[in-house]
Amino acid sequence: MTEFGFTCTGVRADPYAVGPALVFRLRVTSSPGVPVHAVALRCQIRIEPARRGYDDAEAAALTDLFGDRSRWGSSLHPMEFAQVPVMVKGFTGETETDVVVPCTYDMDVAASRYFHALADGEVPLRMLFSGTAFTGTGGFRVEPVPWDREAVFRMPVKTWREMVDQHFPGSGWIRLPGDTLDALLAYRSRQALPSWQAAVERLLEAAGERTP
Repeated sequence: MTEFGFTCTGVRADPYAVGPALVFRLRVTSSPGVPVHAVALRCQIRIEPARRGYDDAEAAALTDLFGDRSRWGSSLHPMEFAQVPVMVKGFTGETETDVVVPCTYDMDVAASRYFHALADGEVPLRMLFSGTAFTGTGGFRVEPVPWDREAVFRMPVKTWREMVDQHFPGSGWIRLPGDTLDALLAYRSRQALPSWQAAVERLLEAAGERTP
């Protein structure tokens, strides 16, 4: 069996993607001298929130996800960030490839809410690998990539924010059911408000959550 190893060496926001996307740089190693024709990988990325600290403002913003800080000893469970396929081209010994992860700023998604709550520092990630490798000299054999292959990586929070700012500069978005959106549109029309922002701000003022 060919021995495979994986190391994440960096991450960047993709400035040319149609939607928000992060590009992780992945180094793949194999047993010395064994030609690898291709590897069809499955990569699961998990956030491990217990592997970093949080200031009071971050803790307050994370209450919806993990509850009060007094409960964090039992509530800071890993959460899934993404599952993506990766096709690694042929190599011998070592190669590097990109892992492209489409992202969302939908605040109903737990990972997005977690990233949004962090002011600075790093996000502790664990990348889990499995899949199929095609190896051998003078032909090929099919081998599984063991399920215990993984890599840990600490992604800078600023990289996430850079990605978001490329697509939602100075703003964000929330998803609403169709009937709620229709009601909000009707309210905006009745009040002759110029934008969605003005409509939401007027409602917040009426609820006493914002000073006019």
